[in-house]
Amino acid sequence: MPIKAENIKYIYSEGTPFRTLALDNVNIKIDQGEFVGIIGHTGSGKSTLIQLFNGLESATEGRVEVDGILVGEDKKKLKLIRQTVGLVFQYPEYQLFEETVAKDVAFGPLNLDLSQEEIDVRVKEALELVGFNYNKIKDASPFELSGGQKRRVAIAGVLAMKPNYLILDEPTAGLDPAGRNEIFHQIKKLHERSNVTVILVSHSMEDIAKLVDRVIVLYKGKVHMQGTPKEIYSEADELERIGLGIPQIASIVRELRNRGFNIKQGILTIEEAKEEILKEVKRRNV
Repeated sequence: MPIKAENIKYIYSEGTPFRTLALDNVNIKIDQGEFVGIIGHTGSGKSTLIQLFNGLESATEGRVEVDGILVGEDKKKLKLIRQTVGLVFQYPEYQLFEETVAKDVAFGPLNLDLSQEEIDVRVKEALELVGFNYNKIKDASPFELSGGQKRRVAIAGVLAMKPNYLILDEPTAGLDPAGRNEIFHQIKKLHERSNVTVILVSHSMEDIAKLVDRVIVLYKGKVHMQGTPKEIYSEADELERIGLGIPQIASIVRELRNRGFNIKQGILTIEEAKEEILKEVKRRNV
């Protein structure tokens, strides 16, 4: 079953001088098992959209469905929606508060009326899904971990709720390069090893290009473009017009093409670029 947003409009501060149209006639479908990236300039509506997906906000117009359940129609079903759609905000480690990692990850499941045995199983599974050795990490204080490790513990806390969808809002914000690589490596492995649908909101064009299957571009509250990373980043001029960049390697390839190099479009990795450049050098030397 998918997440579906149909004819969504969202207005902040309706009826006041500060009225803002955050989302305007948005139509999106995200299928089970997808890895989707959402990109857009600041103020494009990204954060508002993902909060509609798990009922933190309600649309002014239109409808959002999660696995066939209409979000916001029945307040009693909001708890189920929020279990189904796990949302990890920026800097989630600020919400860590227990004395051990295991207790922190168990906090959500404890509110689901589960047996202690089931909670323990979920905590172990969630920590292992984000790349930890359960026995080595479970009794550690979350406050003594590195930034990347804290972020992974926070993500494990959401995964312990067994969501069908995991939404990550700028999951590497504020981390150093090692922490960023650590987080994205584990997110990629998580998607490959589980049935969780991953929705990644990020300003990093490189990270989106490397990780996702489909990109949704928001601009001024509308879905401006959507497609595979290669399809989206081949529209470099349009992305730059709306205030977005393209991955550095795609920018380099575009410049080489402008200078007469016969290199195919849609290259997003260093390995692909290296292969194409070597082919072109050989052609020129023949």
